[in-house]
Amino acid sequence: QQLQASRLLFTMVDSQYFLPNDIGISALDCTEAFRLLSPREKLYAHYLSRSAWYGGLAVLLQTSPESASIFVLLQRLFRKQPAAQLESMATAAGLSPEEYQAFLVYAAGLYANMGNYKSFGDTKFIPNLPKEKLKALVWQSQAFQDSPSEMEALWDSCSTLLFSLEDQQKQLGLGDKGVTTYFSGNCCLEDAELAQKFLDSKNLSAYNTRLFKNKSEEGKASYEVRLASAVQKGESAMSFLKSYDCVFMVSRGDYAYLMKKVSENLEKAKNHAANENQKRMLEEYAQSFTFGSIEAHKEGSRFWIKDKGPIVESYIGFIESYRDPFGSRGEFEGFVAVVNKAMSERFAKLVSSAEVLLPELPWPKDFEKDRFLLPDFTSLDVLTFAGSGIPAGINIPNYDDIRQSEGFKNVSLGNVLAVAYATQKDKLTFLDEEDKDMYIKWKGPSFEVQVGLHELLGHGSGKLFVQDEKGNFNFEQDNVRNPETGEQITTWYKGNETWDSKFSTISCSYEECRAECVGLYLCLNKHVLSIFGHEDEDAKEVVYINWLNMVRAGLLGLEFFTPESKSWRQAHMQARFVILRVLLEAGEGLVNLKESTGKDGRPDALITLDRSKVHTVGKAAIERFLCKLQVIKSTADVEGGRALYEGYSAVSDTGSHNFLRLRETVLLRKEARKMFVQANTRVKGHVELVEYEGSAAGLIRSFTERFADDAEEVEAHLLELNKRDAPCWC
Repeated sequence: QQLQASRLLFTMVDSQYFLPNDIGISALDCTEAFRLLSPREKLYAHYLSRSAWYGGLAVLLQTSPESASIFVLLQRLFRKQPAAQLESMATAAGLSPEEYQAFLVYAAGLYANMGNYKSFGDTKFIPNLPKEKLKALVWQSQAFQDSPSEMEALWDSCSTLLFSLEDQQKQLGLGDKGVTTYFSGNCCLEDAELAQKFLDSKNLSAYNTRLFKNKSEEGKASYEVRLASAVQKGESAMSFLKSYDCVFMVSRGDYAYLMKKVSENLEKAKNHAANENQKRMLEEYAQSFTFGSIEAHKEGSRFWIKDKGPIVESYIGFIESYRDPFGSRGEFEGFVAVVNKAMSERFAKLVSSAEVLLPELPWPKDFEKDRFLLPDFTSLDVLTFAGSGIPAGINIPNYDDIRQSEGFKNVSLGNVLAVAYATQKDKLTFLDEEDKDMYIKWKGPSFEVQVGLHELLGHGSGKLFVQDEKGNFNFEQDNVRNPETGEQITTWYKGNETWDSKFSTISCSYEECRAECVGLYLCLNKHVLSIFGHEDEDAKEVVYINWLNMVRAGLLGLEFFTPESKSWRQAHMQARFVILRVLLEAGEGLVNLKESTGKDGRPDALITLDRSKVHTVGKAAIERFLCKLQVIKSTADVEGGRALYEGYSAVSDTGSHNFLRLRETVLLRKEARKMFVQANTRVKGHVELVEYEGSAAGLIRSFTERFADDAEEVEAHLLELNKRDAPCWC
C-alpha cells in the first residue's frame, strides 16, 4: 500500500514533465487568407517566412545545451522515414502503440517549443517511455542503418540530458535555480547585474546578446558579451569602470550561419516589398542581423511602425525577454501574417476611442504619455510564427524610447485565438457547474476584448519619467506629485536606463500584470463593449466571464511556481496569480476560493465570483492596485516595485489560503497547452501553400519538409554551433 501511494505521488509530481498522448494539436488555418494574396504578396510572405524559420532555429541554442542535438536527431530519423513508416521499426524495437505515440508527441513538443523546455512555463519535458526503448528505436531506424557511427555519436551527445530530471534541470533559470544558455554555466545573478551595468555604460542593448564568463586572468574576471550576427569579426576589449576589477570583451558572430540565412532571405523579400517603408525596414533588419546592431533593428522598427495597414504584416528579431532569467535578453522570433479586414475594423474603432479611454485610467494625467500616438491595430491570420510559442496578441516594438515617443503596433492573432482557447466542458476545472456553460459560450468573445485592451491601452499606456544625458527632464520636476504620498517625485530613469534594465527580473511579469489590470478595468466601460458588438445582457456576460477567467487563471497559474526555488516560470501566469491575490484581499465576498474533494475522490477546488460586486468592490480594488503599479513604473521605484510585486507573488501554506497545497491540486488536474501545426510555402513557378493535418505526425512532417532543400547543411551548422559552446555549460 505504501509503495502504491509513493507511485501515485510520483505520477502526480512527475506527470508535469511528460506531454500527454492526448494533447491537443491543431492546424493553424490560413488557406483563405493566403489565397487572397497577389502573386507578389505571396513571394514577399514566402521569403519573410523563410527568414523567420531559419532564425527560429536559434531558439534551440537559446534554450538548453541539448536542444539543438535532439532537434537534429529527430530530423534525421523523420527525414528518412515519416512517422507512419517509422512505426514498423518501433514495433520491431519492442515499443507498444502507446509508447510510440508518446515518442511522436515528444518530437512534436520539441518542434513546437523549439527545445525541450515548455515555452509557456519553462519546465523541462522528457519522452514518456523508457530510455532503452527509444534507443532501440533509433538503432532500428533507416537513419541509423545508413549512418550508424554518426547516429550513435548524436545519441551519445544528448541522450543523458534528454531524459535527465535532476533538480537543476527541471526548469530554466540562472545559477543553481535552473538551466540557461543565455549565460555560461559559471555565471550567477551578480554577473548578470555587472554585465547590465557595463552594457548601460556603453549604451549597448542586451536584447541580442549572451554572456560568457571566462577564467579570470591575473585575478581579474573576464567576460565576453557575444552579439548575434552573421559577421564574425570585430572584437573589442574594453576595461570596465574602475570600481569593478574586470574586463569585458564585446564580440560578434553568435548564431552566425543562421543570421546569414535570415539576412539573405530578407534581401530576397525586399524585391517583392509593397512600398518604400517595407524596403527600408528590411534593409535595416538585414543590417542588424549581419552586424549585430540593435540600433539598426530600432531603425527598421521605425519604418515598420510607419508601414500602416499592410496586407502582409511581419516582425522579426530578438524580441521578448521572458526566458532570460535576468529579463534583458530577447528570444528570437519572427512572424508573417495576413490581415483579416473584417476583424480589424473592431480594433480600428478601439484605436480611435483610445484618446477618450486613456483619461479613464486611474492615474493622474502627468503619469500618461504627453501624446498618444495612434498605432496600427489589426487582426491577423498567422501564416508563419517561428520561435518557442505563439501568443494571442502582441504589442511591439519593445524599445521603450520608440514606444514612448514614436509609437508602436498592436496585433491580435485571430486564427490562433480561434483554436487555442476552445475548451471542452469535461476538461473545465475549478468552476461551478452553472458557470461552465457560460464560460464556454463567452470565453472567446471576452478574451478578444481583454487582448485588445491589454495590448493597446495596457502596454500602450503610461509615461516613464526620464532625465536624459544632458540633464533635461521629460516631466515638470517641481510640480508633479506622487498620488500615493502627495510628495514630489524623487526617483526617475537616468540616461540609458530602461524599464527592463532597471526592473530586470520582475520587469516582464510586472508589465503583464499592469496590462491585464488595464483590461479588467476598462472592460467595465460600456463604450468599449459596444465597440466589440456587445450590448445589454450580452455585455454583462462578457464582463463576468472576463473577470471569472482572470481569477481562475490566477489559480491555474500555481502550476508555474517552483516551491524549491520560490520562483515563477511564466510571466503572464505570475501576473494573473497576483491579480487573484489582490481580488481575494478586496474581501466582501467578491471572490471565493475553497478546497474540496472531487467526484473521483481526489483533491479539488472551486473558485467563484460574485458578479454583483465586480463593478463596486472589484473595480475599486483594481483601481487602487493599478494606480500603484503605474506610479512605481513611472518613477523607476525599483525597491517599492519589488516589495509590492514580490509580496503579492508569494506562494505559501499560511494565511487564509494554503496556496502550496492548492498548487498540488492544480498540478493533479492540469490540462496540457495546445500545440499548433503550421503550413509551409514553396516556390514552384508560383508560391504554393503546403498544409498538414493537426496531429503529432503532421507537426513532425511540417518540420522535416521546412528545411528540405538544405537539411544536411542546416543540421551540420547547428551541431557545429552547439559543439563550440558545449564547454561553456559545465
